[in-house]
Amino acid sequence: MSARLEAGRMLSLQAEPRFDLVLVLAVAALLCIGLVMVASASMSLAERSYGGPLYFFWRQLGAVSIGLLGGWVMLRTPTTVWERIGPALLVLALVLLLSVLLPGLGRTVNGSTRWLSVAGMNLIQVSEPARLLMLLYFAGYAVRRNQELRSSFAGFARPIGLSIVACAMLLLQPDFGAAMMLMVVTLAVLFVAGGRIRDFALCAGTVLVLGALAAVAAPYRVVRLTSFLNPWLDPYKTGFQLTNSLIAIGTGEWSGLGLGGSVQKLFYLPEAHTDFVFAVIAEEFGLLGSVALVALFGVVVWRVLLVSRQAALREQWYQACVAFGFAAWQGAQVFINIGVNMGILPTKGLTLPLVSYGRSSLLVTLIGFGLLLRIDMENRGAVGRRRAAAERRPAA
Repeated sequence: MSARLEAGRMLSLQAEPRFDLVLVLAVAALLCIGLVMVASASMSLAERSYGGPLYFFWRQLGAVSIGLLGGWVMLRTPTTVWERIGPALLVLALVLLLSVLLPGLGRTVNGSTRWLSVAGMNLIQVSEPARLLMLLYFAGYAVRRNQELRSSFAGFARPIGLSIVACAMLLLQPDFGAAMMLMVVTLAVLFVAGGRIRDFALCAGTVLVLGALAAVAAPYRVVRLTSFLNPWLDPYKTGFQLTNSLIAIGTGEWSGLGLGGSVQKLFYLPEAHTDFVFAVIAEEFGLLGSVALVALFGVVVWRVLLVSRQAALREQWYQACVAFGFAAWQGAQVFINIGVNMGILPTKGLTLPLVSYGRSSLLVTLIGFGLLLRIDMENRGAVGRRRAAAERRPAA
């Protein structure tokens, strides 16, 4: 009888999923949508400029393959490893951000020096891995210095100061959107770690002032900030991108023109397969398709927040901070990208996670989700061990 009960307990533990299947399926769905829409949105450009309609599709598929491999490595690596080497990760992040500013290493594309180039090849857009590395460091700092963070302004100001240094290097590239996202991640980690509201208020005011100064310091940023308010005043120059995005979204109406039916992607809408892929989705699948896409992103952010909550309930504060910071990162980037496409936010040059063409962003995002699944797997492993121990105690 005892052996039968023990066998039943083991089967019940084995039946429990190792990680969140809802999160996995939602991410897989977004990846598939992204591959299809990158192909649809880029065919004309790829055929004209690169000799084949699926040029960007194959490159995106290659990034997915490498990203899944990187995610698998993160899934197999205990999160305590990243917590232990946090300071080294911070140094690596700052070195990456500095490297693109050095002659011979940085590659300038469309007026911005964001790419690390070796032997004439663009390896990676350094702001993407730097953001993930700094998230891992800040989560470790929030745990190690938690008492100081909760009780003094100095404990709060140190990570903010490091973020400002990193943001300054990003603005030198220039990459205003990446700098803003890094600050969002930093503040999210400090918030969930228990930073004081008055410290947030003071730093938020400082960041807003610095952000405003950075925004008006460059003429092209001023144009972006003003043109989105009424792009129809100059629809063929400063408002060209946004007006074509709004035309695409409006043309889709309820159910869209069908896959491949977008007209705006035919050399009217710039960056149709990257920053403005949402407009193409809205044109081809209408309001219903757009709402379904937003719902999928909502599911992803919700499930990542559940992973953070479960880690916090286990008192695994480092893992909880990492998961919460990653959820804030993904949620904010989705909101900003869609907001830009719809004309409610100025153009920022941020991709739609897992969907837009952008190999560096996709690679780092998949690595981040691999880390999230590792945290979830550790949560479920701990739950299983506690359950097995509780079930054994009465029998003893």
